[in-house]
Amino acid sequence: MSATNDIWVFVEHEKGEPKKVSLELATKARELADALGGSAAAVAFGPGAAATAKKIGLYGAGTLFVSEDEKFSSYSVTPQAQVLADLIAEKKPRVVLFPATPVAKDVAAQASAKVGAGVLTNAIAVDVKDGAVISTAPAFGGSIEVTSTVNGDVPQFVLVRPNALLPQQVGSDAQVVSIGTAIKDDSLLAKVVDTIVEAGSDAPLEEAAVIVAGGRGVGGPENFKLLEALAKELGGVVGASRAAVDAGWISYPHQVGQTGKTVKPTLYIACGISGAIQHKVGMQTSKVIVAINKNADSPIFEFADLGIVGDIFDIVPKLTEEVKKRKQA
Repeated sequence: MSATNDIWVFVEHEKGEPKKVSLELATKARELADALGGSAAAVAFGPGAAATAKKIGLYGAGTLFVSEDEKFSSYSVTPQAQVLADLIAEKKPRVVLFPATPVAKDVAAQASAKVGAGVLTNAIAVDVKDGAVISTAPAFGGSIEVTSTVNGDVPQFVLVRPNALLPQQVGSDAQVVSIGTAIKDDSLLAKVVDTIVEAGSDAPLEEAAVIVAGGRGVGGPENFKLLEALAKELGGVVGASRAAVDAGWISYPHQVGQTGKTVKPTLYIACGISGAIQHKVGMQTSKVIVAINKNADSPIFEFADLGIVGDIFDIVPKLTEEVKKRKQA
């Protein structure tokens, strides 16, 4: 496949509102395309997809290829992969950036098999070096970083972790180009019949401005109520370390770290979390990190902006009450 120097973004959206990670990738697509002499474009599927054009364009993509076919509703991975692969074969972009999310991972896997693309996963940075597009990903628990590229005349798929890049307003409205949807019947093997939203998961962890996270020091599932109360007062959400998730105290969607979510909130409050490197790689870019731990030697104090040595069962309730008072004042 003879590729252009165009850089594409696979857009995830909720009823026409692009997710933050899609804006991050649009900005990066423009940066890479400018360096290579190509253009930045995006692809969005499903009802409301055309409404993403304004923001996607504002953040870097000059063109939006779109289909609002109802068959793309919900978790319709195979039809999306099929149509995306057909479009790639026609337009021949050099690189397609995907968010490292469950839906996008599935779409990228199937589309890559159809077009013979090389796939690089878990990227935290994407750059151009000596004319090649290079991705950087953590390895060995985040202790080292590995740079990789795809050789040969094939498309390059790069799956980028949410919150790894900085979204910036660098363009204007994207030009909307409607695409055909010759969806094969055998691609509609499954459909979503119901969606159950977990209690306490109103805001996506990756897009939250405030996160109150708990670790092994929380001691049990019932004690996460203390963190929930503080998060509620701060207008945030609850996160957790892998130790807390593995213990069954809280569900996996709350997990922050190398094997969980990468987050970038304005405020991250770590309660009873030691700060192992696997957790650090998922939250170290938070604007302000506050650590509460009774062990003064915990590694998290080495990179926290504010450290409080003490018992979370004494400190968190008092902190919650103080926030309430200040909100009422």
